[in-house]
Amino acid sequence: EQAVKAGHEILENGGNAIDAVTKSINILEDSPLFNAGKGAVLTHDGTAELDASIMVGSNRDAGAVAGVTNVKNPILLAKAVMENSPHVMLSGKGAEEFALENDVELVNPSYFLTKRRKKALEKVLQDEVTPNNSSASVDIDLSDYKFGTVGCVALDKHGNIVAGTSTGGMTNKRWGRIGDSPIIGAGTYADNETCGVSATGWGEFFIRGVVAHDIAARMKYSKENLADAAKQVIQTEIPEMGGD
Repeated sequence: EQAVKAGHEILENGGNAIDAVTKSINILEDSPLFNAGKGAVLTHDGTAELDASIMVGSNRDAGAVAGVTNVKNPILLAKAVMENSPHVMLSGKGAEEFALENDVELVNPSYFLTKRRKKALEKVLQDEVTPNNSSASVDIDLSDYKFGTVGCVALDKHGNIVAGTSTGGMTNKRWGRIGDSPIIGAGTYADNETCGVSATGWGEFFIRGVVAHDIAARMKYSKENLADAAKQVIQTEIPEMGGD
């Protein structure tokens, strides 16, 4: 509710959708309740690796970051990449160096280590060792395991659509795994002629299905309405591939 009200206030006062999206996502990133920023899930090694992206529908400009470990609000770094670099996506140490050069707030990686996420990782690791132990698996909350990514789509008074997404990824992820959230066209997409999309779900399948762009493309080329396009992609195509 706080996030929605903050973004709405900006739009109500004639502000732009970029500011509304980043402000709303900042609030969600700063809360330990969500799988983004402060509440990010932990990797196999017990660290947080954060991803985010933002896209503007008027000119399809975009920025994204992946695998950052010390950026307090990854969505602000994604915005900085979009506005202050010639690139769309930066990752890891390079993205963190860019954050330092652009005065994006950095924190000690321990900032992201919440008791809730530590407990969730411990349960998943225990289940890997003893998969038949019901006490190790029954207590795992699927929202801790795959879901909880945050996102926002806004339409401002100037007719501009902006979409943004921020996530900690998947509990127990390894090898620098990156999901759909920082990938333009998979987890985030915006086009003023069609729609804005911020996705959450099983990232591997959203990448393979290019979900965010597919929904917009169906509206643009097949003239489907938003509800039908989203339903076809999310409830038919993704399940057919084995995802949800």
